[in-house]
Amino acid sequence: MVYLDYAASTPVSSEALHVFEQLCNDCYGNANSLHDAGGRANEVLTYCRQSLATLLDGEPDGIYFTSGGTESNILAIQSIMNGLPAHKRHVITTKMEHPSVHYAFHSLAHHGVKITIIEPNQAGIITPDILEKALLPETGLVSIQHANSETGIIQPLATLAPLLKKRQILFHTDAVQTFGKIHVSIKDLGVDALSISSHKVYAPKGAGAVYMGRSVPWKPVYTGAVQESGFRPGTVNVPCIGAFIAASEQAISQVDMQHQQDGDLRRYFLQQIKERQLSIRTLDDDAVRQILPHIIGCFFEGFEGQYVMLACNRQGIYLSTGSACASGYHHPSPAVKALHLSDRDALQFIRISFGRMTSKEDIDQLLHTFVDLQKEKKGED
Repeated sequence: MVYLDYAASTPVSSEALHVFEQLCNDCYGNANSLHDAGGRANEVLTYCRQSLATLLDGEPDGIYFTSGGTESNILAIQSIMNGLPAHKRHVITTKMEHPSVHYAFHSLAHHGVKITIIEPNQAGIITPDILEKALLPETGLVSIQHANSETGIIQPLATLAPLLKKRQILFHTDAVQTFGKIHVSIKDLGVDALSISSHKVYAPKGAGAVYMGRSVPWKPVYTGAVQESGFRPGTVNVPCIGAFIAASEQAISQVDMQHQQDGDLRRYFLQQIKERQLSIRTLDDDAVRQILPHIIGCFFEGFEGQYVMLACNRQGIYLSTGSACASGYHHPSPAVKALHLSDRDALQFIRISFGRMTSKEDIDQLLHTFVDLQKEKKGED
């Protein structure tokens, strides 16, 4: 098996699995219980909160654990809007966001909140000028992803934040794809709230977190909830959270090394597609934009992305496509279309994403399959 879909989900590391098993066996009390077993679970949570706050360059009382990235985005956005005054009923997001962000905003629209969805420039970047044109006196919240999971394009949040601070507009970011891959600091980014997820950093699925700055006047989505200071209801999943933090600590400690490994693989792939004369165009870093090193967005001329994905799947190679299927209708991804591409070009998009176990041999197997596909297209033996 050649797994090249780490941006979608990662395997669980041995360290995270060990912590998960240990907590399942030794720390199964409810963290809200008043007896000693509950106290031990609460001690683990307290450590996890402190550790994650340190990793994010924030404060422990700003950490709220969730079930994953989707819930983190939805609860963060809706909780913030619940706490804003009545005259702040306008929100802004982008065309490239994760579906969970669009779901949260769609839900707000049903409650009379005005929604503005902005598009990036030709390079896929939201610039201060683009954002400023969308701001209104009643704007209360802006949500812009840190980096896109399909294209890997990183948004310059630190250059956008001062524009919002000046107008006392709250700033949320979906950092699910960047946490553990590059440096993510609440202070450096200038955001008020941030969402992350466990299964992108080699931890089990089922955990995530929201960071809320102390100045954010959020109010619960679920009234009466007591877990996580009222942020969400439900028994706190201590074993999964413990594994999440163990994996996060490991990912952050290795981030520079992994960044170098991903960069080497990226350069090798780009070099090889030229040497093998493959009809593949890639999104890449330039003076205008930066892209996460572990994600390569490609356009394979003459092939739809889903055809390439399925052809690779038959060879035991797993990657993904930026397109989506709904009710039998095949259509290009909004994130890819936001790059101002035609439907034809957008449907050719595929995503390759690296991880810890990715090797040059994996890349060679992928390239060999690409070569065979191109020969097949040209009618060669």
